[in-house]
Amino acid sequence: MRKSMLPVLLVSLLTTTAFAQDGGYYRDTPPPERGNVHYAWADVLRVDPVYDMVQNSYPQQRCYQRQVVEQGGGSTAGTLLGAVIGGALGHQVGQGRGNTAATIGGAVVGGLVGNNASSGNRVVDQTQCEQVGGRVSEQRRIAGYNVEYRYHGDVYVSRLNYDPGDRLRIRVSINPAE
Repeated sequence: MRKSMLPVLLVSLLTTTAFAQDGGYYRDTPPPERGNVHYAWADVLRVDPVYDMVQNSYPQQRCYQRQVVEQGGGSTAGTLLGAVIGGALGHQVGQGRGNTAATIGGAVVGGLVGNNASSGNRVVDQTQCEQVGGRVSEQRRIAGYNVEYRYHGDVYVSRLNYDPGDRLRIRVSINPAE
C-alpha cells in the first residue's frame, strides 16, 4: 500500500510548488467573451486617508416665561354652581306661593353671578420660544484613501472609497499601442 501512495504524494508536492512560485500575483482566467481583460491581485504598499472638512449647523432655541392675560368666556360649571347656590338662598327667603318664584329668581341671579365670576380675566405664565442663531461646528471626515500598490513590479496609485487592506483586486486590460 505504501508504494501506491508515493505517486500521489509526488504529484501533490509538485502541484503545491508550482502554485507557490506565483510571486504573490493571482490571476483569474478571463472568459473568452471578455477579450483582452482579466482580473488579478496586486500587493498594497501604502494606504493614506484623505480628509475633508464638513460644517454642521445646530439651530438653537431661546425660551422664557411671559405673563399673558387670558380672557374667560364663562364656564358652565360656574354658571351651574351659582344657580344652585342662588336657588337654595331664594328658597330660604321665599314663603308660601312666593317660595317657588324666589327659588327661580335666586337660581337665575345665582347663575348670572357664577357665570361672571368664572369669566373673569386672569394672568397666567406662558412659555415663549424663538429661534436664535445656530452653533456651527467643523469636523474632519475621511473622503477616501490614496492607495499605492504594486503589480508585476510596477507601482501605481489610485484613490478609493475604502481601505483595501493588504491586497487589491485590479482589472487588467491589454490593448495595442497605436
